[in-house]
Amino acid sequence: MSAANRTRTLTTAAALAAAAALVLGGCSSSGGKGMPMLPLPSSATPSATGSAAPGSAGPSAVPSAAPAVGTAKVTGTVANRLAQPWGLAQLPDGSLLVASRDSGRISRIDAAKGAVTLVGTVPGVFHTQGGEQGLLGIALSPDYGSDHLVYAYFTTESDNRVARLLYDPSRPRGEQLGAPDTILRGIPMGTIHNGGRIAFGPDGMLYAGTGETGQRGLAQQMSSLAGKILRMTPDGQPPKDNPTAGSLVYSPGHRNVQGLTWDAQGHLWASEFGQDTWDELNLIEPGANYGWPVVEGVAHRAGYVDPVVQWHTGQASPSGIAYAAGSLWMASLRGERLWRIPLDGTKAAAPPQAFFASAYGRLRTVVAVDEHTLLVATSNTDGRGAPSGADDRLLRVAVT
Repeated sequence: MSAANRTRTLTTAAALAAAAALVLGGCSSSGGKGMPMLPLPSSATPSATGSAAPGSAGPSAVPSAAPAVGTAKVTGTVANRLAQPWGLAQLPDGSLLVASRDSGRISRIDAAKGAVTLVGTVPGVFHTQGGEQGLLGIALSPDYGSDHLVYAYFTTESDNRVARLLYDPSRPRGEQLGAPDTILRGIPMGTIHNGGRIAFGPDGMLYAGTGETGQRGLAQQMSSLAGKILRMTPDGQPPKDNPTAGSLVYSPGHRNVQGLTWDAQGHLWASEFGQDTWDELNLIEPGANYGWPVVEGVAHRAGYVDPVVQWHTGQASPSGIAYAAGSLWMASLRGERLWRIPLDGTKAAAPPQAFFASAYGRLRTVVAVDEHTLLVATSNTDGRGAPSGADDRLLRVAVT
């Protein structure tokens, strides 16, 4: 690939203005495959105000709408030649933990020097060639400064599960992880659609996005943990204020959730893989049903929540998302680009804006380290990309 291709972006200001004109002209969001995807009208959002995570302090003052046009520039490579990076977590000293999907290894990256050292291997991780199983999301305990616990979502031969492991950097390299303490087991697993993103919310609860493993009906079965967003205490128990007493299910009707983040007001957002037509960005309401497999994308059907934004699958196939500079930033695998979705409360303030189209290949994970800095991990060594000699990479991106 030429240097020019590696630096070009998909969306120019002129293209964005044209997309905005389509919105103002009332053009449907279900246009042709090459049409820019448009934010849906506010009537398509779950509610006028959205909801903050239960138990949190509640939404902060409503910020002004993000500008229609933002910027994203790669300012450096933090690390390269990573093997199937999936989960990513920043430690208090600025260094990073990265999970390798296929091997079950967790490594530490010195963000200043780019040096990568093995921390340890999560035992029991299961992966098949060409499959989507393995060591997926990781997250630090809210009390990491005192308990030094790292949470991991991973596949075994029988299920997906969540465990916590003590991280002791004073031990020899490769032996710094304690034995996994499994807090949740029995999440259905499959060759595909294992979900895998975990994150602690502003309420101190642990959220997990799961997939329906290719068995579509599981997403609507409330007795199954598949095809859901789950909410649990740090010990893996159902919080008392979950939508259904005694259940971990926070929202059903999901196909494959791999992105979770909260905006400045405490609203939970999730990215979701569609099947053949629409990928989704959803504003998550506790207890709301997001439709799969009954509906995909915007349906305006009673009983199901429509996405706030949708994309054709060739433009997205979304994985990780993060919030920074008043916008959501969404990593795309098949779409090979980073999407910016400017927010105005609980709706998109303007059409999504794309960066880095085909410049770095498949993008898996995006983490905000401050208001204007993202870390973006590529996913070209996962068996579906076309890796270069430097892949996979962790990029530092400055955003506005």
